[in-house]
Amino acid sequence: MQLLVIKVTVRFKPLFGIRFARASIKVDFPDPLAPSIATDSSSSLHRRYHSIKPYSELSHSATLTEDWFTATITGLRSIYTHSINIQENEVKGFRKISGDLEHSMEATNERNHYNAKRKRDSNEDGEDSPAVSNGGVDLSLLEEIEKSQQSVEILDVKTLKKLVLSFERRLRDNIAARLKYPDQPEKFADSEIELHEEIEKLKILAGAPELYPDLVNLNTIPAILDLLTHDNTDIAIDVVGLLQDLTDEDVLDENDEPARILVDCLIENNVLESLLQNLLRLSESDPDEVAAVYSTLSTIENLIEVKPAVAEMVCERTKLLRWIIGKIKVREFDSNKQYASEILAILLQSSAANQKRLGQMNGVDVVLQAVAMYKSRDPKSLDEEEMVENLFDCLCCLLMPLENKERFLKAEGVELMIIIMNQKKLCYGSAIRALDFAMTNYPPACERFVDVMGLKTAFPAFMGKVPTTKNKKRSKEELEERLISLVASLFGGVLRGSRRERLLSKFVENEYEKIDRLMELYMRYSNRVKEESERMNDLELDDLEMDEDEKYNRKLESGLYSLQLIAVILGHLWTSEHPKIKARIELLLKQQKLTKNDVKNVLQEYHDNIGDLDGPDEKEKAQAKIQRFITAL
Repeated sequence: MQLLVIKVTVRFKPLFGIRFARASIKVDFPDPLAPSIATDSSSSLHRRYHSIKPYSELSHSATLTEDWFTATITGLRSIYTHSINIQENEVKGFRKISGDLEHSMEATNERNHYNAKRKRDSNEDGEDSPAVSNGGVDLSLLEEIEKSQQSVEILDVKTLKKLVLSFERRLRDNIAARLKYPDQPEKFADSEIELHEEIEKLKILAGAPELYPDLVNLNTIPAILDLLTHDNTDIAIDVVGLLQDLTDEDVLDENDEPARILVDCLIENNVLESLLQNLLRLSESDPDEVAAVYSTLSTIENLIEVKPAVAEMVCERTKLLRWIIGKIKVREFDSNKQYASEILAILLQSSAANQKRLGQMNGVDVVLQAVAMYKSRDPKSLDEEEMVENLFDCLCCLLMPLENKERFLKAEGVELMIIIMNQKKLCYGSAIRALDFAMTNYPPACERFVDVMGLKTAFPAFMGKVPTTKNKKRSKEELEERLISLVASLFGGVLRGSRRERLLSKFVENEYEKIDRLMELYMRYSNRVKEESERMNDLELDDLEMDEDEKYNRKLESGLYSLQLIAVILGHLWTSEHPKIKARIELLLKQQKLTKNDVKNVLQEYHDNIGDLDGPDEKEKAQAKIQRFITAL
């Protein structure tokens, strides 16, 4: 049994100011009709059932009429009785409520009619009475309604305490009823309906996040979280919805401290474990439970937003990663699969521990299988397209630890990415991005790339022959930068033998067109960096000073890193001992009124800013390689 509560708020403007009146109709509906009605807003009810006319459509007359209430009651009774075959006694309570309200409105109408007639008789000077001037409504009656029921309730600590006490009372009643009648659901059904209502009432707290510290101090959070393991899944779903509302990003956006206090309390009371325990029992065949899966993932995302450390906590303490892997394995697309891929990307993007943990769970192979479904076909919708991009984001994050690069190679990930590129579908650019991550500082992937004819696939793209996309300019720039990085990785990973010769031969064929393209890119990125440097100089003239790190970062954003990689490729070509390659580079530099010193300056800046993220030994090796290019030039 579920409770449908329809609240009607009527606004009208009498002579002395704005007033409000509110009427509530409460109706008990037995399943299965109730969910379909109770989840609809009044506007959607109107769209679905035209016999119910929202009062807002009558607001121009500013009159609270009997006709509107009668039409509403009739419409509700029509919805209820015609949508499901039920016995007379099941609608008896509903008819009684509607009958009482109709009777009340009839009495009110008679009173209004009598008062209006009496005032017309006594109004000898011909002026309209207040009732007539207000559409026949006795304003004194409306004032009484206003006095008897306040339309706005201030949400403060006092209200919070009332809500909490009412919730705890209903919770105790439900626990007692379940203990007393464990095998008689009909005995505790009413208490669970009342508990459901109290949980719904607590959602109003999302409108006052400043009260979260008081909510925590009232020690209500443990009782709320305990309901995630309630025997009735519907109650647990209610709590998930409550947590989603309380932690919503829009709610917490400007309330950092209250949000942190709430999230810390939730974490201390094992919200992650409880959410996952409930998630694992939800069914994909029940629409309400499918929605609860989405709400659970949303709540986890909200918690991470407030406290980034939750990303690692939830993977350490729960089976969330394993659940997501299982979801991604499902071939059919749905919104929860999309959201699972998004959550996985969030969990991996800033956590090396999660990247390694997922790799140990065969996550690299699972993600490769998921993207393989799109090697020869495009996603069917924008949501599915977003999911595929999320999966490639996950793959790129997974490819950061060395051990996962090895797993990628073993799972024939290089071959799959080349197949995707050859198909020239939507995933074309994403495959290049994944290859760039796989081949960076990992020579075995570079060697495999050359062995499986990757050069034949990559260099047409390097020459600018790429499939068109929706956002042509931005996508082309990103691909360009990825391909520059990929070619630089090839030169760094393939150092000798026939593979090296095959790579160098690409820059000789077709009259050195690859070197011409390289110099074209060099000039474009060099000009961008130069323009950004001039902008920063102008800012300094305007007394907006920037430190050296900030300047360097601004230059990186304008394309300096790609320029540095192009200079590194030129360094590899210069030291290759191919006289014709050297001659071509010198000729192109001269044509652009540049010298080798310009390239050396770019390399020197790169040398001086190499970081030690991979350790001091790796930094020293990288600097030694760049210094060799500088010396050779």
